Amino acid sequence: MIYSIEKITTLIGARRIGNTDAQIGWLLTDSRSLCFPEESLFFALQSQRNDGHRYIKDLYRRGVRNFVVEKLQVEGEDLTTYTDANILIVPSTLSALQRLAERHRDEFNIPIVGITGSNGKTMVKEWLYQLLSPQMTVTRSPRSYNSQIGVPLSVWLLSEQTDIGVFEAGISQPGEMESLRDIIQPTIGILTSLGDAHQENFRSMDEKCTEKLHLFHGAKVIFYNSDDNTVSRCIRRSGYDGEKIGWSRENESAPFYVASVKPSNEKPGLTEVAYIYKGERGIYHLPFIDEASVECSIACAAAARYLGVTNEDLDLRMQAIEPVAMRLEVKEGRHGCTLINDSYNSDVNSLDIALDFMNRRPDHQGRKRTLILSDIQQSGKSDFELYNEVNNLCQQRGVARFIGIGPMLMKCADCITIADKAFFTDANQFVQSETFHSLHDEVILLKGARAFGFDQLTELLEQKVHETILEVNLNAVVENLNYYRSFLKPETKLVCMVKADAYGAGAVEVAKTLQDHCVDYLAVAVADEGVTLRRNGITQNIIIMNPEMTAFKTMFDYDLEPEVYSFRLMDALIHAAEKEGITGWPVHIKLDTGMHRLGFDPEKDIEELIARLKQQSAIIPRSVFSHFVGSDSDDFDAFSAEQFRKFDAGSSKLQAAFSHKILRHIDNSAGIEHFPERQLDMCRLGLGLYGIDPLDNRILHTVSTLKTTILQMHHVPKDETVGYSRRGILERDSIIAAIPIGYADGLNRHLGRGACYCLVNGQKAPYVGNICMDVAMIDVTDIDCKEGDSVEIFGEHLPVTVLSDVLDTIPYEVLTGVSNRVKKVYFQD
Repeated sequence: MIYSIEKITTLIGARRIGNTDAQIGWLLTDSRSLCFPEESLFFALQSQRNDGHRYIKDLYRRGVRNFVVEKLQVEGEDLTTYTDANILIVPSTLSALQRLAERHRDEFNIPIVGITGSNGKTMVKEWLYQLLSPQMTVTRSPRSYNSQIGVPLSVWLLSEQTDIGVFEAGISQPGEMESLRDIIQPTIGILTSLGDAHQENFRSMDEKCTEKLHLFHGAKVIFYNSDDNTVSRCIRRSGYDGEKIGWSRENESAPFYVASVKPSNEKPGLTEVAYIYKGERGIYHLPFIDEASVECSIACAAAARYLGVTNEDLDLRMQAIEPVAMRLEVKEGRHGCTLINDSYNSDVNSLDIALDFMNRRPDHQGRKRTLILSDIQQSGKSDFELYNEVNNLCQQRGVARFIGIGPMLMKCADCITIADKAFFTDANQFVQSETFHSLHDEVILLKGARAFGFDQLTELLEQKVHETILEVNLNAVVENLNYYRSFLKPETKLVCMVKADAYGAGAVEVAKTLQDHCVDYLAVAVADEGVTLRRNGITQNIIIMNPEMTAFKTMFDYDLEPEVYSFRLMDALIHAAEKEGITGWPVHIKLDTGMHRLGFDPEKDIEELIARLKQQSAIIPRSVFSHFVGSDSDDFDAFSAEQFRKFDAGSSKLQAAFSHKILRHIDNSAGIEHFPERQLDMCRLGLGLYGIDPLDNRILHTVSTLKTTILQMHHVPKDETVGYSRRGILERDSIIAAIPIGYADGLNRHLGRGACYCLVNGQKAPYVGNICMDVAMIDVTDIDCKEGDSVEIFGEHLPVTVLSDVLDTIPYEVLTGVSNRVKKVYFQD
């Protein structure tokens, strides 16, 4: 739903500075998540560690014009100078965000499910969505958006198409639930199991349960585990007067009585759950066997039956239920290991769930089970009590090897009685230890908080030492960037290609430089390249040009925006996003106007593309683009004109079908110069960024220089041969130098046997004989040089185009062919 800025001002009771018309469809609290600046309202939230006001200047530069703030002076800058912006001043930006979501919720007279508890909230939410979505449109919390910020962002997703809302609410201390209740205003409540999470902030389990029950004040019905004495007692004391539907495995008179839970004889591999709901018998089958899944399925089944799902449909849908993402990821590890990654959180209850999963997971190889655990924080228990309980769980679940990381685990090492155990203060110490390198043929559960670096434990970083280096001039990157910017209109956006490790220059450092100089987008080939950038502090929007279907979750986890070029890919992406509980994920639509590589046909596919995009809410087109086949040559101008005609027609139809701004782009590096009239909303800068003008192959500003050194020099007489296969026959007495670079480093073998040369002290030194894997030989007979002198393979004085011309290829291939084992050295002013 879209709100005018005037209406929002009234709804949150703000004082407004500025009178620019604006329609708001997106609420933004994290500047790194910016996608649609034209329709975004940024709330400058303040916390103990951060202040959202610091990001206003950058967001303004990136196109945001609507801000909710608590102050007008930010780091010496007066926000009132943003004359074309709307500044909404409030006492508390968090309260304003919550109030806006509350007023938005008031617009809907539909069933709203509120879910709270200590464990299982996300699973119940996702499974309830899967059970209900075949017959109604469900809006639910994305991922685990259950906090004071996450809940309003979730409720904001309610739209005119929503039949039912399903939202999580999580609290960590007393007094937090009232605001979440006012935002969600549930008509239906579900209380999942209680646990120790955040228990240190509550005087008792009863107090925590009572606080959670505040969510359901005013709800028509609540669902809960009536076998839990704490829950039943707190509900009786709460004075709740709505309908109570407790599920029970013990009390046959309970509204939802679970008569039996057992492996199915009729459907092998499934768990059969028999129940009686308000006197009606039913059975459903669940494709999971662990206790946590069974418990969550009961809560979902009770709520689904109440909401009109028949027993027959419940059974069919339960059989097809999919596991919830974000936890317990199973991956193949190094050295014959299997990794179960559950570094999403760390508490005793979730540890039990994860250990249960590992214990029940079949392993036909009979490998031992290993737990790598971090300190468990905020348990509310004494350290001795806590880690004795951990030890008991490990013993019960068959853990054969225990690795503890954190100061408290080291302190309580004696509590762990498993014979094969080791303890480390932090993840870095563990990674450097013999224990880390000894992991072999094991099933390993990684269970720990992110604060202990558990997301890095599966990577073994090895420092590569090599005498061959690639010097990267980051100043030249900026100069090339500004050169192409000089052709652009002020409002034209720019996406810079940093795929293939930034054309061999090193994506992380290049991306940092580009981010500092305010490019609008970065683009990489595959998701792993994007992850590397995110892990190294890159917050700019990142496009994945060749998304792999196996990497969808990675893209969601790291805020990466995929290209979509086919209906098959689009359908798979939508399914993956819906499984994750995601809505409005930005994608970039590729049209094939003549390259005939990837893309939708802008004439034949566009109507179906629009229809299918409008039938779902998981993804949303942020941009639409195509590739010129020959923008670097006048010979293809007629073909380029036809490409642009097709693209303009197809992309215009796509834009006309949606109310939000869709960026259109077709100009690449050559097109920016050759077709400045076709720059549209955005251009893509690739090879030109790295100093090579694709129009004429001239060097702009050299970014990459590949250098090595002379290892050894030999006097070799005439008629002798040099190198493998005796292909380098000397025609004179010569001085031959060996340099530590070969085809494994990216020095193409076709450059050998005199086909090309390098520079030693500024003079040409031809390659002699065949280039080896790690070493090449050069003739330095006429050059004044010595061992240890520098050798330029390509760079400032020997353009990379010299090598590409000899190889009858393009500079891209030479640049991207530089091996990762070559050390990179960066410099800038």
